[in-house]
Amino acid sequence: MRAPIGRFDTAAPAPDRLDELVGPVADAVRHWSGGVPADRLVHVDTDPRWADTAVFAEHYGRELLEQSANCVVVAGKRGGGTTLAACVVLSTTRVDVNGVVRRRLGARKASFAAMDTAVGETGMEYGGTTPIGLPAGWPVLVDSAVVDLPYVLVGSGRRRGKLLVPGQAFAELPGAVVLEGLGVA
Repeated sequence: MRAPIGRFDTAAPAPDRLDELVGPVADAVRHWSGGVPADRLVHVDTDPRWADTAVFAEHYGRELLEQSANCVVVAGKRGGGTTLAACVVLSTTRVDVNGVVRRRLGARKASFAAMDTAVGETGMEYGGTTPIGLPAGWPVLVDSAVVDLPYVLVGSGRRRGKLLVPGQAFAELPGAVVLEGLGVA
């Protein structure tokens, strides 16, 4: 199969590559529902040595700089409670943690979750976090610019491999809320 974006040697529908995904991501793909069929999610093999954004784009396609998204775990704190959430923004932007995220979570303070927390709570490798397969009940805040793209490159739950996902699929994820201005330049 040819990948819909980028230049990858190995690409296949994600349901055919469950063995390449971490447990929570594989389960989410296995039980996928929504308007975007699961076989439109594409797994591509990537080398972790080329994980740096500039090197990645040079190797797999410069157009990916504009078609990639980052998924980060944030922690919103209010009183004695903490709410964990995922934020998905284009890789050319940064998450507005202290504005949009803090207000949306109703938090007094918001920050990026500690690496141990993000890895432990998601079951995914650090640097490979994806919004697909997150714990039930988590808010998934998605910048509207991500949803507008035909395909978006995101993590696969592992450092090796990525997923190419139709932008509209992000709006259909459990707990998804599409927000304007989540990603800022």
